[in-house]
Amino acid sequence: MGTETSQNAILCVDDEAIILITLQKELKKQLGNLFQYETALNAEEAMEVIDDLVSAGVNVILILSDWLMPGIKGDEFLILVHQKYPQIRSILITGHVDAAAVDRVKKEAGTYTVIPKPWDVNKLMEAVRVCCNLN
Repeated sequence: MGTETSQNAILCVDDEAIILITLQKELKKQLGNLFQYETALNAEEAMEVIDDLVSAGVNVILILSDWLMPGIKGDEFLILVHQKYPQIRSILITGHVDAAAVDRVKKEAGTYTVIPKPWDVNKLMEAVRVCCNLN
């Protein structure tokens, strides 16, 4: 197969494609080929991606998710993921913070932190490194 892909993945979920591209580029720049970088435009698509990766033997380490998305919001999505795959860590990235959603996602999904948009790259990467045990 020539190209070696990591057996560990980070999934970015946001309904804005430009944000996904930016996140993916930043992660690749900072972490190189340590991970596969996957993206999804909504919670339903993200769940399919996770299921596909897991059934292919890929370890989904971390999800970076937006909160305000059409359909299922980020906190509900991360709680669903946590119920099915409790080992996956998560970070919520959002421009709109609902305090109740923040409390809920931390308690019910074990979300590591909530990072405001526009994000501070250093803060974001610090949280990613903690979640991926790279510190």
